[in-house]
Amino acid sequence: RRNYRNAFHSLSSIVKEDGIGGLFVGAGPTVVRAMALNMGMLASNDQAKEYLDSMGVTGAPKIFGASAIAGFFASAFSLPLDFIKTQIQKMKPLPDGTMPYSSAFDCAAKTMAEGGPLAFYKGFPTYYIRIAPHSMLTLIFLNYVTEFQRENGF
Repeated sequence: RRNYRNAFHSLSSIVKEDGIGGLFVGAGPTVVRAMALNMGMLASNDQAKEYLDSMGVTGAPKIFGASAIAGFFASAFSLPLDFIKTQIQKMKPLPDGTMPYSSAFDCAAKTMAEGGPLAFYKGFPTYYIRIAPHSMLTLIFLNYVTEFQRENGF
């Protein structure tokens, strides 16, 4: 914590200390993580709907079930990138003054070397509980908006 007094104080302090670029530290990994989350969520939702249709599941149970499945895949696709993003955003200089990671790729390589591929999935149940409701509400809302538009000629 840097004990900023308010949002304006935080913005001005970051710009004074780190320049304009300081406002965007961690933005690249954040964007990549968001892309992975949306890809996992949207692609798996359509596939889950088709699968549930083939099993005879229709209506609200199909929409709810498909969105829950999509929430799982959104979590699975985005957690490794979220882990890297978080590591980069919270890193502090080492005793010699250097940063622990020079890039997102460096962070991923060091994490893989130290903990193997499962290191990227630490905390998956908690992450799923956080991400799944967001995905489910988004997809359920999207489904009803799409149906409304189809029924009203949009």
